[in-house]
Amino acid sequence: MSEKETKPSKRIPMRETHFMKFFGGKNLIFALIALILIGIFIFIFDKVSFIFTPLVIIFNTIVGPVLVGLILYYLFNPLVNLMERYHIPRLWGIIILFVFIVAGFGFIVNILIPLISDQLKSLATNVPKLMDKFNQFLDNRFSDGMFASIYNEVQTKATEFSKKIPQMLQKSSGGGGISQTLKSLADTLSNITVIVLTAPFVLFFLLKDGHKFKDYTTKLMPPKYRKDYHDLTEKMSHQVGSYIQGQIIVSLCIGILLFIGYSVIGLKYAVVLACIAAVTSVVPYLGPTIAITPAIIISITMSPIMLLKLVVVWTLVQFIEGHFISPNVMGKTLQIHPLTIIFVLLTAGNLLGVIGVIIGIPAYAVIKVLVTHFFLIFKRRYNKYYSDDAGAYEIEEDRKNVSYE
Repeated sequence: MSEKETKPSKRIPMRETHFMKFFGGKNLIFALIALILIGIFIFIFDKVSFIFTPLVIIFNTIVGPVLVGLILYYLFNPLVNLMERYHIPRLWGIIILFVFIVAGFGFIVNILIPLISDQLKSLATNVPKLMDKFNQFLDNRFSDGMFASIYNEVQTKATEFSKKIPQMLQKSSGGGGISQTLKSLADTLSNITVIVLTAPFVLFFLLKDGHKFKDYTTKLMPPKYRKDYHDLTEKMSHQVGSYIQGQIIVSLCIGILLFIGYSVIGLKYAVVLACIAAVTSVVPYLGPTIAITPAIIISITMSPIMLLKLVVVWTLVQFIEGHFISPNVMGKTLQIHPLTIIFVLLTAGNLLGVIGVIIGIPAYAVIKVLVTHFFLIFKRRYNKYYSDDAGAYEIEEDRKNVSYE
């Protein structure tokens, strides 16, 4: 046997192209295997999901207080931080904050709630009369003329829909009649009671130890990814916090301005209508549309001049909010196109109902931060492997971050 035949042949390693290196080289195979394993895990989980029913119950129990606590945390944490900067210990700052919250709650209970309650009772009593006047106004304006056929068709559909409301309510309550409805009402009240009693404790510990949780989770991450994790959590916290603080401040300003405007023009139920506007304005774009509807109905039942006054007040408030309040309070926090906000609200509402409408924009902000960060990583990897061949991405210097390479 010749020396050439006995000499072991060397394995020629497979050459990795720029494309393979760009996607991680051999790590791509492990990533695909991991995805397959995740898919198998999801399939098995779907088949034995009943085992996790206790976990689902626990999650449903704690998600309400935690969600309310987080909203209040982002709203009040800047105040605690401000007191801390003025050399007030954080614990004492939290205690002072809770004292003011209790005082404000007492003011609402003793002053605003009786006033709102009286107006709500009067409004509930006069709803039939108001609707009759509103329908009479529409009949006088649209029953004859070029819009008569459209108006009659809309009126017919509305009448058919109103007749179906009792059936829809019965189906939504599970078809169990009064007993099922009472049970659903009792469950809702118990959930609200649990949230009201536990959310203050969640808020207290979030204000006291929230920063420790972020530091603790950062230490759990591998050292290579800690800066990425820290930057991501900071950006997400800033985005969500700025949105919650800004939106609530804007909503309160809208409610106060509308109350002043409604009181000046003499619109009935000014406090109730202003409160409705303040609450619904938390949802951008869709909220003001919901808020103006009852005000329009009430103003029409009073007089056409009142409707004109309402239009003037609403236009002025929206002008002030759009040109002075929102730009200074919200700034360029989210930088989301209005059409995107509408699509997010509609999608989140269809998925999760009212809760989805409330948390849709903050959730989108978090997802946007994640997508933006990973796109930054994508651009850096592209520049590393393809910049010499086809040019490089332009990356802003203030967005520098440690990559996952």
